[in-house]
Amino acid sequence: MQASVTVDIDAAPERVWAVMTNVEAWPQWTASVTEVKRLDTGRFDVGSRVRIRQPKLPPAVWTVDQVVSGESFTWVTGLPGFRSTARHRIERSDGGSRVTLAVEQRGVIGEVFARLTAEMTERYLGLEAAGLKRRSEEPRPQSA
Repeated sequence: MQASVTVDIDAAPERVWAVMTNVEAWPQWTASVTEVKRLDTGRFDVGSRVRIRQPKLPPAVWTVDQVVSGESFTWVTGLPGFRSTARHRIERSDGGSRVTLAVEQRGVIGEVFARLTAEMTERYLGLEAAGLKRRSEEPRPQSA
């Protein structure tokens, strides 16, 4: 089962990418995430691991398994019988960016979980998309 949302953002893809990949700052701009902790150091890339806490869900460790720098990243989490894949994609559009966020759950438990949490998943994707838009469109502080 899969859920997705697409949002147009009045900011360059480079700006959106910077906001999206600064994962530890997500709780500042989306209510769908209460805590994010990188479990490694260095560049956010394939193999990076992140522990995420979300309201009404158990904490999950996500591992980045695909990155196209400046365009997209995919990460996965799971247990036996359950695998969740989240995709984050930015495309250049007239005057800004178009972002698609998608989550897919697979496995025996994953399919049941997806049905039970479908409304919440769609709400969380909407919160994330709206927050990403707001944060990416904010004026950046001027350097001194």
